[in-house]
Amino acid sequence: MPVFAIFFPVEIAIALTAIVHLLNNLFKATLIWKHIDFKTVALFAIPAALMALVGALLLSVLSTDIVLFSYHVGESLFVVTLVKFVIALLLVVFAVIEIDRRFEKFSFSRKFLPLGGSLSGFFGGLSGHQGALRSMFLLRAGLTKEGFIATSIASAVLIDVSRLSVYGLSFFSRHFESVSGDSAFYMVVTACLAAFVGSFFGRKVLRKITMRSVQLIVGVMIIVLAVLLGTGFI
Repeated sequence: MPVFAIFFPVEIAIALTAIVHLLNNLFKATLIWKHIDFKTVALFAIPAALMALVGALLLSVLSTDIVLFSYHVGESLFVVTLVKFVIALLLVVFAVIEIDRRFEKFSFSRKFLPLGGSLSGFFGGLSGHQGALRSMFLLRAGLTKEGFIATSIASAVLIDVSRLSVYGLSFFSRHFESVSGDSAFYMVVTACLAAFVGSFFGRKVLRKITMRSVQLIVGVMIIVLAVLLGTGFI
């Protein structure tokens, strides 16, 4: 999402990323759909899908180009809107959750699945970030490793479908010119193909590097892009 935000308004970046996430998750779901725990999906993903609508609607309200402040660096003008500032803060928060090992110990019992789904869906709709919260609540749901992965993917699909319904009615219609050109289409196609390749070869790559390395690289990159977004540089 932060990379898309370099080229498009932040709300459009979130929406385009949702398309990539949805298509990639559907691809992964076809590989492991037999392991989906549908009871857990009902407890977690249905509240998540409903709250994703709320988060997406809030993002629609925030994306009305409300300017918090602006400043000059030399002859260049940098403008920080409310939506950029809010998303930048959320990016930093979720990046810290990704990096700080103390959060790895956080998990919740199965009875909190509807609450976890609601929180995951809301922030998924608002900022596109839902993975960390989803894992915290699904880790102790009594699932096998395969069941955890498959159920997590199924939940993400429902959240993506829910929030895209709002994004489509709001952002894409409002910014039709910016997303109707070839650049948006080619970027989404390229991102989807890269995601498919990453999913397919992920196991081989992860055998050669540690998950901690992935967390640090992704977390630091998100923080850097969040600072650029929150200061109006992108």
